[in-house]
Amino acid sequence: MKVISAVVPCYNSAAYMEKAINSLLTGGDEMEIIIVDDGSSDGSREVLTEFAARDGRVKPVFKENGGVTSARLRGVLESSGDWVGFVDGDDEIEPDMYERLLANAGQYGADISHCGYQMAFADGRVHFFHNSGVIRQQSTETAIRDLLEGSLVEPGLCNKLYRRQLFWGLAEKMDFSIRINEDLLMNYYLFSAAEKTVFEDWCPYHYIVRGSSASRQKLNDHRVYDPIRVKQIILEDVPDELLPDARRAYVNTCVYSYCGLVTAGEYPSREAKGYLRGMLKNHRDWCRLLPNRTKLLAGMIVKTPWLFETVFRLRVRYMQKKTYD
Repeated sequence: MKVISAVVPCYNSAAYMEKAINSLLTGGDEMEIIIVDDGSSDGSREVLTEFAARDGRVKPVFKENGGVTSARLRGVLESSGDWVGFVDGDDEIEPDMYERLLANAGQYGADISHCGYQMAFADGRVHFFHNSGVIRQQSTETAIRDLLEGSLVEPGLCNKLYRRQLFWGLAEKMDFSIRINEDLLMNYYLFSAAEKTVFEDWCPYHYIVRGSSASRQKLNDHRVYDPIRVKQIILEDVPDELLPDARRAYVNTCVYSYCGLVTAGEYPSREAKGYLRGMLKNHRDWCRLLPNRTKLLAGMIVKTPWLFETVFRLRVRYMQKKTYD
């Protein structure tokens, strides 16, 4: 049995996956690399077959297209490691990432060990999230609160190492129709099952920014409604002591989803904006839990949407730096 199983979901990533796989192959002999081809129509199959022939640690899995959640869980099902990590097929990791995460898990007795990440741009710019060096031990309650708050601890899957047992029964809980924020939902269930987690804020995961990345595509129904659905699912599941955090996360998502609709050009946003305004009206009491700036935005959206849209468009046009373009 291998110690770590790295699961790599890929879809039409033939042009990029070589770097991702090579970065994983530096991780030592106690790692297996499970590449799940989610019904690609490019040359991904040939690339994976060639890698598997060259290195026995690479295990290709081919399946019909079902979305990234089904690909990740299929990879976990095929895994044999004590620990499971995820890497996207067009990203890279540093050689010591899993070794250090595993050491932290052992030192602190954690079921999940996670870290920061960096965004790497084509022009050479790098933005770190957040590289402070802080180490934070988390109970189940603290970890879920940090996930929902989302400032220091990023809710993605790829900068984390999970004890494999945490995935037992997860497939029955996940909603496979959700395509955006599915990583937060999966993490919610995994962190709920973990007794203890540890976070070290250094950034060995390289998120490679590409114009075709799923997180950078234009607005569609999944991008507008899925984050709300995820927060609703969490709201219905959290224990009472975490309800304020889940409510804050829900209305916060409504506010910033509305902001995205204001600047969206092609998406038919009138109905969606009405839906989000309705949610904020229905949950005025929850809006009191928001930070002051976000609370002000929520109030403007509900009471004076025409003024909000005018001010927000001007702010985006003249004041907001395009840090992540």
